[in-house]
Amino acid sequence: MNNDFSNAERAEVLCAALPYIKKYNGKIVVVKYGGNAMINEELKQQVMQDIVLLWLIGVKVVLVHGGGPDINEMMEKLGKEPKFVDGLRVTDKETVDIVQMVLSGKVNKTLVNLIESKGGQAMGISGMDGRLIEAEMKDERLGYVGNVTNIRPEPIMDLLEKGYIPVVSTIGCDKDGNAYNINGDTAAAYIAGAIKAERLIMMTDIAGILKDKDDPDSLIPQITVSEAQTLYRDGIISGGMIPKVGCCIEAIYKGVQKVIIMDGRVPHSILMELMTDEGAGTMVLADEKKPTSKKEKP
Repeated sequence: MNNDFSNAERAEVLCAALPYIKKYNGKIVVVKYGGNAMINEELKQQVMQDIVLLWLIGVKVVLVHGGGPDINEMMEKLGKEPKFVDGLRVTDKETVDIVQMVLSGKVNKTLVNLIESKGGQAMGISGMDGRLIEAEMKDERLGYVGNVTNIRPEPIMDLLEKGYIPVVSTIGCDKDGNAYNINGDTAAAYIAGAIKAERLIMMTDIAGILKDKDDPDSLIPQITVSEAQTLYRDGIISGGMIPKVGCCIEAIYKGVQKVIIMDGRVPHSILMELMTDEGAGTMVLADEKKPTSKKEKP
């Protein structure tokens, strides 16, 4: 911290955050964690620090994570080549075992340990625990890649009630006990809807929804569902942003108040979004909630 930052200025920052602390105290915020923020060690430390800070001021944080790079690394160690169709991992029986081992084992427990080391209280679960994420096969070409058919929120709500930060790996299961690899954004959207989250924060590797994908200064700070659908028809929302925005819209339809797509590479972007007027990234909200300013204030 800059030594020129006086104690009075520090106190002023804390006072400025008070309305936001009051707004989110006792509310549920789901964070979908992935992208470069999950790979870069410094960013990972900062994200966990932000989550613990929110937890300490009374925000009920749920962390939903992926782990694609870790899965690829393990597959290569085991001599198995990763394969993708339309951006989705081809997941045969052997691969789903690897995915389950890496996500629900190494990645999940590493994140739990990081949160605990920052002073938080976390509990790691997978979508198979308590049949949290029920799924079915999405496409036979993809193997054990699942579509979410149902969310059972009780495991998460029980952990929140007991004061834990639930850390959820996105493995689902069907009624026959088969495990499925679930897209992290999709799982986060369904979970956020099922537990009636105040906000869903989707961390990614770009600033948000851009009018021009090659111009980071063309960020759209706030957008309604119908406006997002228009941008899709006009080709402005394209490529990998299509499924991500689709998940945002799904979460809104399921009752989430607001969804944020933000750049997880920006240090403390979660706190910037929840604890400042300007926020971070693009806010997606239902059509009846019309924008009142550049960034809706609490």
